[in-house]
Amino acid sequence: MSDLISYQFEDGIATLTLCNGKVNAISPDVIAALNVALDRAEQDKAIVIVTGQPGILSGGYDLKVMTSGPQNAVNLVAAGSTLARRMLAHPFPIIVACPGHAVAKGAFILLSADYRIGVEGPFSIGLNEVQIGMTMHHVGIELARDRLRKSAFHRSVINGEMFDPQSAVDAGFLDKVVTAEQLLVTAQAVAQQMKKINMSAHKNTKLKVRKVLLETLDRAIELDKQLPL
Repeated sequence: MSDLISYQFEDGIATLTLCNGKVNAISPDVIAALNVALDRAEQDKAIVIVTGQPGILSGGYDLKVMTSGPQNAVNLVAAGSTLARRMLAHPFPIIVACPGHAVAKGAFILLSADYRIGVEGPFSIGLNEVQIGMTMHHVGIELARDRLRKSAFHRSVINGEMFDPQSAVDAGFLDKVVTAEQLLVTAQAVAQQMKKINMSAHKNTKLKVRKVLLETLDRAIELDKQLPL
């Protein structure tokens, strides 16, 4: 499939594994590879599991790209936001098996999925944009507003508070925490359970439930294309 995203398809389940350096930076090439992998998963009518390397899902957008010029940063964020919107509307369930840290865009991948599993350990999950001097983009605000618990939304987006895996469940980034050894086993079990869903009903209900969010994100994507972010 790609050096950046491996694709394994077995028994109706497509496992997409991010592999882009030690922090799994989300670059334009990674986003393109993820879109190709989702295309293939759709053709395979597969339930999707997205995962990373031991200890990390992703540390966020590729900082080399983000600091290479304002237009490059805007373009990368727009591509990432469009990917998030696609994931939210994907016709088959998307499970994220988060093997550790999930920071900034890594955390937004969690917020774009249908079911999220994390692992026990000293890992940070959350949106650190304001910590590193970035004003949160419109799409990020709206996605977090919709998917995070109200009590955690302001702490996360405005204060840049980071969460350990267990408190990430309370905040709304994760649905379950397991041991590292059980991560993929659990994700597979969730995928098997989801096979019992009528996929047409799943797709149509997902689009109904997320209709307002998807429309809001469409407007936010256009707002974020205006310089500066």
